Amino acid sequence: MSDAVPEINWYVVHTYSGYENKVKANIEKTIENRHLEEQILDVQVPLQDVQETKNGVTKIVQKKMFPGYVLVNMVMNDDTWYVVRNTRGVTGFVGPGSKPVPLSADEMHMLGFAGGKPTNAPKPKIVVDFEKGDTVVVIAGAWEDTTGVVTAVNAQKQTVTINVELFGRETPVEISFNEVKKR
Repeated sequence: MSDAVPEINWYVVHTYSGYENKVKANIEKTIENRHLEEQILDVQVPLQDVQETKNGVTKIVQKKMFPGYVLVNMVMNDDTWYVVRNTRGVTGFVGPGSKPVPLSADEMHMLGFAGGKPTNAPKPKIVVDFEKGDTVVVIAGAWEDTTGVVTAVNAQKQTVTINVELFGRETPVEISFNEVKKR
């Protein structure tokens, strides 16, 4: 008797960069055309919210968590391997040689996925359009309208350090990302 329930796991598929959504759509179309709904259950392009600040304007945008990769929840067999591997834009499965290695439950949990859907999405990162050496203008707070050169950027604290003239000499001041804009 071979009534064994097929094992369903998440696999990581490597794609050409920028083709992630196209690969997802192509795999989903193939699932529908070949009636593989019982074997390939889900295809995900994990996204995260990222806070971007450009020219003093802050907005939340969605960015791919893993550019060049797509997650596929499937039963691994010759048919499903062939279908996914031969999807336009796919360069292969992640794993040694041609043997795909499934993600563990712990790995899925670390990625913020439970049952394949994002759960504890990480706090938005702020992406700024300035770096060390750039000149910025303070647009809010105690140093408003002050211009300074960026001497340090602390992404963890989401602050930038600039030198300002205080009591006749240059003094480093730490200012929040959302209080400065590139000049």
